[in-house]
Amino acid sequence: MRILVTGGAGFIGSHTVDKLIEKKAEVLVIDDLSTGKAENVNPAAHFVKMDITSGHLSQVFQKFKPEYVIHLAAQVSVPKSLEDPVKDCMTNVAGCVNILENCRLLGVRKVVYSSSAAVYGDFGDTKVSESAPVRPLSFYGVSKLSPEYYLQVFYHLYGLKYTVLRYANVYGPRQDAFGEGGVVSIFAARVADKQSPRIFGDGEQARDFVYVEDVAAANIRALDRGDQMILNVGTGVSTSVNRLFSLISEIAGIALKPEYCRAREGDIRHSCMDITNTVAALDWKPDFSLREGLVRTLEYYRS
Repeated sequence: MRILVTGGAGFIGSHTVDKLIEKKAEVLVIDDLSTGKAENVNPAAHFVKMDITSGHLSQVFQKFKPEYVIHLAAQVSVPKSLEDPVKDCMTNVAGCVNILENCRLLGVRKVVYSSSAAVYGDFGDTKVSESAPVRPLSFYGVSKLSPEYYLQVFYHLYGLKYTVLRYANVYGPRQDAFGEGGVVSIFAARVADKQSPRIFGDGEQARDFVYVEDVAAANIRALDRGDQMILNVGTGVSTSVNRLFSLISEIAGIALKPEYCRAREGDIRHSCMDITNTVAALDWKPDFSLREGLVRTLEYYRS
């Protein structure tokens, strides 16, 4: 089985590639290394350094002839999407369309697309199901939502199968300490260095934190399940940022007081996923509790 993974040198992508290699798949990673790292790429995978918006992408597709594509490459920072919405759109929308067009031309069997909880906006403390209205609060949310519609039309017109996975807040080893999704890595890195982190707002904003290995497993399950479905990937449990910091401090055995700063524009107040449909469609469930995932993450930053 030949699988192309865009963003395979990045955080979620590299964990996904590792699991695919364990399953004896032939894997090609495309990554421009703007945020990914070459050392993250599994040595058993093929690697091409390239921007997904490149006109040379077709040559890579024609040479490797992938049967499946897991599309993870993206601009993932909410603040950066507000600072430069054009670049955010080019990477997340135009880049995805470039991938899909090459999938169509090469007869790829299926695309697994990584979307985001950011497409929903803020639903308070209600668990959000896939049928909820989408009302993103940032350009990042918009740019992750738009390809979902492209996928639907590519399937309608050309029969290109897909599964959309809307991720909650993913955390774990190899995550860079930046952006909304990086709050765990920021806290873990700071606590490992015995430094107090900053918390934006009052810290009572809540997130559904899901461990990266669980997300990688969902990506792989979706290769042959959940066709033409949009599915949430999370835990169904929300945790406040204050509670998160308390847990990390407790695990580390260090008592630190965070510095509270002004809330950031575009940030969602509460986000928690209903994963009922995902559990049924993918025969998948998260294996790691928040504490287990945090222990592993803290060990990574300490090392």
